[in-house]
Amino acid sequence: MKFSKALLFLTLITVTLFSFSSEEKMADNIVFQPQEGTEVAYFASGCFWCVEAIFESVSGVEEAVSGYAGGHTKNPTYKSIGTGRTGHSETVAVYYNPEVVSFKTLVDVFYGSHNPTTVNGQHPDYGSQYRSIAFYKTEAEKQIINAAISKLNKEKYNGKIVTEVTRFTKFYKAEEYHQDYEKLHPENPYIQNVSIPRLNAFKSKFPQLLKKSKH
Repeated sequence: MKFSKALLFLTLITVTLFSFSSEEKMADNIVFQPQEGTEVAYFASGCFWCVEAIFESVSGVEEAVSGYAGGHTKNPTYKSIGTGRTGHSETVAVYYNPEVVSFKTLVDVFYGSHNPTTVNGQHPDYGSQYRSIAFYKTEAEKQIINAAISKLNKEKYNGKIVTEVTRFTKFYKAEEYHQDYEKLHPENPYIQNVSIPRLNAFKSKFPQLLKKSKH
């Protein structure tokens, strides 16, 4: 259980009880199929409800999936990572078209949408499961991440960035009710008071990266 969301537990349970069945049907009927050439990047920067919504707003991102990575146990769950003993962080798998958005730009989105100087948390969520991690699969990706850290430490954060730069090994998809949570539960108090403001702050900061409105 996320400490900062403890007071919202009853709300979450209520929402889940009344909507879980319909969400399960949606999940069964709508299966994401990556396009040819689609690549995947992995980032952790606090509550994955927030992070998923941010990356899904970016042009070139086909899908963002909430899950767990960076730990040392097999088959982690929301409950088990909440203990802080599995080593996993709430992580988002970002499926993207590299012809539209580059890995470097996704790193910019990552650093531009959270505070990378906060140890083990993003307000109002704290614990190792909320720590900042940028995962890499290749040496080229590692260099891009480290270059961004060097630049930001010099220009903005005065050497205080605590983001872990970690080689990607395994991603575990989170329970189905966590997927698209911000989109499916706009009435949730946490979504209204934390996720949506964080998403809107990102949109205001990077309007040029956003998907074009369908209207």
